[in-house]
Amino acid sequence: MNIRRKLIGDKAFYKMVLGVAVPMIIQNGITNFVSLLDNIMVGRIGTEQMSGIAIVNQLLMVFNLAIFGAISGVGIFGAQYFGCKNYKGVQHTVRFKLYVCAGILLLGILLLLSSGDRLILLYLHGEGNDLALEATLEHGRQYLGVMLTGLLPFVIEEIYASTLRECGETKLPMLAGVVAVLVNLVLNYLLIFGKFGFPELGVVGAAIATVISRYVQAAIVVIWTHRHTDRMPFIVGVYREWRIPGQLSINIVKKGTPLMINEILWAAGTAMMTQCYSMRGLDAVAAMNISTTISNLFNVVFVAMGSALSIIVGQLLGAGKMEEARDTDRKLIAFAVMSCLVLGTLMVLLAPLFPMLYNTTDQIKALATVLLRMAALCMPMWAFMHTTYFTLRSGGKTIVTFLFDSVFLWCASIPVAYVLSRYTALPIAPLYLCCQLLDLIKCVIGFVLVKKGVWIHNIVGER
Repeated sequence: MNIRRKLIGDKAFYKMVLGVAVPMIIQNGITNFVSLLDNIMVGRIGTEQMSGIAIVNQLLMVFNLAIFGAISGVGIFGAQYFGCKNYKGVQHTVRFKLYVCAGILLLGILLLLSSGDRLILLYLHGEGNDLALEATLEHGRQYLGVMLTGLLPFVIEEIYASTLRECGETKLPMLAGVVAVLVNLVLNYLLIFGKFGFPELGVVGAAIATVISRYVQAAIVVIWTHRHTDRMPFIVGVYREWRIPGQLSINIVKKGTPLMINEILWAAGTAMMTQCYSMRGLDAVAAMNISTTISNLFNVVFVAMGSALSIIVGQLLGAGKMEEARDTDRKLIAFAVMSCLVLGTLMVLLAPLFPMLYNTTDQIKALATVLLRMAALCMPMWAFMHTTYFTLRSGGKTIVTFLFDSVFLWCASIPVAYVLSRYTALPIAPLYLCCQLLDLIKCVIGFVLVKKGVWIHNIVGER
């Protein structure tokens, strides 16, 4: 009974949690569902086109998570400032986001323009299929060229949407995301296949659709924020000055830089893991692409729960409600794990159906099914790991999360994947599972740190 009270909340608790998490689940779910449809549409053209886009999106994920890491580091302060109703402090966090994201945007564009081809080639392996490799490279090159024009609206939307979420407004970013993915879906159909008089552009059409949808999403979020100053008072005068208090900048850099570096290293590490898997040939790349795209659709629950946890617990910490924060955090972690246990079971049952939607070989479909089931088995583990990570981050323990996340990836997961992919003949499926199960070590570390309460801190002021 005592355990039940510790891990399970009342109806009011779950109503509050779902009020924060459901909009993000819907937004991320629709986004990933449209990504799945986008992926299927391109997959209907051919395996090379699908693989080319998958490789480029893996590279762009490094940029996206660099932005996410920079914003999240500042967002720790934004959520706690809003929790204690310090709207001037929220303004300073917005300005800081603008500065750091502008620098990341410039560096990202320069790197992808100068080294795009070389980065794509890192993922192209296999003997006796040079034509397929060359075709995959060309499709990836075309897709990347257009996608670069969508980085600016992505950055703007992330700055605004993240700040809205930190202030408790999760519905508007969700609605903007819904509109954007619907625009993307319609334009994908028109431009990839050339329907209703539109040109048949293939992978280029997919990229154009994504870029346009990003501009639409950014416009909705920016316009709404500036028109609702009564609900978002921090936006009034946010651009009248650009100065950020020196001590706050130092504090943000101390807390936020490890988090930003962590996200960059984690994204780069994930790309490196995929590169290790690609050593098994183009079939492995295609199967991993199918598996990852479908898994992401199911993973939205624990991803959104992590974000919801950081907002809810962060605001409680900022308000000085330490014991309530501890109790809320424990119940949120349990809720995320149980939800993913149910979703993982569903994913195991449905795994054979999704690969059938792709125009690819039976061998790739069978391999994708196996990888999907392995991902499903890992979902509860990932949910626990993800929520403990966000727990530590909500209290400003960013150096700990840096060690917990990217340092572990680079010092444990990547060396294992590198050795197994290059010095053994282990097939892609057991290779993938071995690498994923290493995260059990992180679960143990996360459990110990969360239980000790090392994350329970108010980082924006005294109670």
